[in-house]
Amino acid sequence: MTEAVSVYITTADKAEALAIGRALVEKRLAACANVIDGMRSVYRWQGEVAEDDEAVLIVKTIQALAAAVIETVRGLHSYDCPCVVVLPILGGNPDYLTWIEEQTRTTDSG
Repeated sequence: MTEAVSVYITTADKAEALAIGRALVEKRLAACANVIDGMRSVYRWQGEVAEDDEAVLIVKTIQALAAAVIETVRGLHSYDCPCVVVLPILGGNPDYLTWIEEQTRTTDSG
């Protein structure tokens, strides 16, 4: 079985998260993209402590596509340095993990 991963991404708002998530799913780089709106972030940027509203995008894909997901997100994202981190999925519903693999194939056979 192919190694499934989650990609954690923060975005400026819900609209940006939805646009990036849709692009990843349409390109078959991700099986699913979950958008969580209403997050508040506190972070250090350019020597200052900042605080902003953001949205979270959680993408399910396979390890083999992680680099392509990162590059696609960087191309679509409004931030200079977007948070895009790949997290391993250590286990789960085997049927769901198989579904992730099937949906990230380059053809519609899944």
